[in-house]
Amino acid sequence: GRDATVIYPPVDTEYFTPSGEKADFYLAVSRFVPYKRMNLIVQAFSRMPEKRLVVIGDGPQYETARANAGPNVEFLGYQPRDVMRDYLRRAQAFVFAAKEDFGILPVEAQACGTPVIAFGAGGALETVRGLGVCGVESPTGIFFVEQTVESLIAAMAEFEKQKAVFLPENCRANALRFTAAEFRRQFA
Repeated sequence: GRDATVIYPPVDTEYFTPSGEKADFYLAVSRFVPYKRMNLIVQAFSRMPEKRLVVIGDGPQYETARANAGPNVEFLGYQPRDVMRDYLRRAQAFVFAAKEDFGILPVEAQACGTPVIAFGAGGALETVRGLGVCGVESPTGIFFVEQTVESLIAAMAEFEKQKAVFLPENCRANALRFTAAEFRRQFA
């Protein structure tokens, strides 16, 4: 029953910056633990063989996901920060299936000028400007409504149809709401 001010964590928008042209792949980056739902992303892309998915990360479910993946899914395992940034810059979109309190990776992707395809719950609802959400101008991503393969596939189809509306400069501008300077200002 109390009012609270939410101060978002800072994102290193000076490091995560746009650069270069987009390549023909989608990107997922995360630990392979159950709540991150990386297996869901891999399963969905395995059912869309015409779309390429690059996966960065490791964890207990890594080998299971890899064993069940289609040939269009490329696993890079753990990668250093500079490699991850390179892929974030070049991806068509960043795919995020977890329900997080905040979720820093979708903001880092947007800072790199990359739109986000995210599960529409938790922090993503506050950090991604979803296409079709009432009152949202300059969308920076699209939401899928259920943590299911079918829901993600439907969101991917919609993203492909609407791809031209997701501008890198809008993604970057949205991410700048979460700079370290803004964090310090709000905290003070």
